[in-house]
Amino acid sequence: MPVTAARVHLRVKKIGFLSFGHWSASPGSQTRSASDSLLQSIELAVAAEELGADGAYFRVHHFARQLGSPFPLLAAIGARTSRIEIGTAVIDMRYENPLYMAEDAGAADIISGGRLQLGISRGAPEQVIDGWRYFGYLPRDGETGAEMARGHAEVLLEVLRGEGFARPNPRPMFANPPGLLRVEPYSDGLRDRIWWGAGSRRTAAWAAELGMNLQSSTLIDKESDEPFHVAQAGQIQAFRDAWKEAGHTREPRVSVSRSIFALVDDRDRTYFGSRNSDTDQVGFIDEKTEAIFGRTYAAEPDVLIEQLKADEAIGAADTLLLTVPNQLGVDYNAHVIESILSHVAPALGWR
Repeated sequence: MPVTAARVHLRVKKIGFLSFGHWSASPGSQTRSASDSLLQSIELAVAAEELGADGAYFRVHHFARQLGSPFPLLAAIGARTSRIEIGTAVIDMRYENPLYMAEDAGAADIISGGRLQLGISRGAPEQVIDGWRYFGYLPRDGETGAEMARGHAEVLLEVLRGEGFARPNPRPMFANPPGLLRVEPYSDGLRDRIWWGAGSRRTAAWAAELGMNLQSSTLIDKESDEPFHVAQAGQIQAFRDAWKEAGHTREPRVSVSRSIFALVDDRDRTYFGSRNSDTDQVGFIDEKTEAIFGRTYAAEPDVLIEQLKADEAIGAADTLLLTVPNQLGVDYNAHVIESILSHVAPALGWR
């Protein structure tokens, strides 16, 4: 049964953008180098804050001409902005040293004044075979890369509690506080702002048990014959049920990402006028995992509003991340964000 507008109004509280940070020398690309991608990412976050958006999120890919080292970027955005949430969706934990990551994340969170929303996950197929091995990480005997990633995540969560665990040197270079030491800098509250990018209901429930928020992307594991948005809403419900059963006291957050374009001028119609689709796509993200990919929404604002009101996963989430075509430049992407915020979001109950 389609979700009602009232349910959408109840959930959608925050709207941000999600950028993959592509760069290439292809015709029409306005991000032709890593410098272009990084500096324009900062400028787009500043513009999004000025427009009233709630979040600036970035995808992390290694061995690719995309954003791969998020913490310098997030810290720079934190220093240039004052209100907008800054985050990732997602960091592949197969590549991460949890303690080093806790230091970097703590520093970026402090610079931003506690606005970091850190999305992490087991990762997806990458540009090279077992790329994490080049970073020095090897699964234990009988362990998969996904299991290694979840293990790294559990260590990160423990470290972010801020409790000492390392035995101090009796003759340190600098005076230590009493007791066991923790990694520094420690940012209070960051532990509650860790999100897990779940592909299945099982991993969504696992994230809830550990007290992480939930990020759900434009693709998830194909676990049924349901349409993408219905299956994703089921994943969100499995997360909320597991959260309640775990007895956590705070309210969890849930985000979904979507490709959504309001066609309000000739540029929009040229770029995306033929992109609207009412069908999902199914494919394999690796030799064992069949996935379902959500549709692209591109329509006049009044049509778009009705289509989004029927999206059950948007209705079940509190945060909507708009995937942006970053290679079209800051000005056009700011226009994409502003069009949604001005012409579509109020009808979904935002603000």
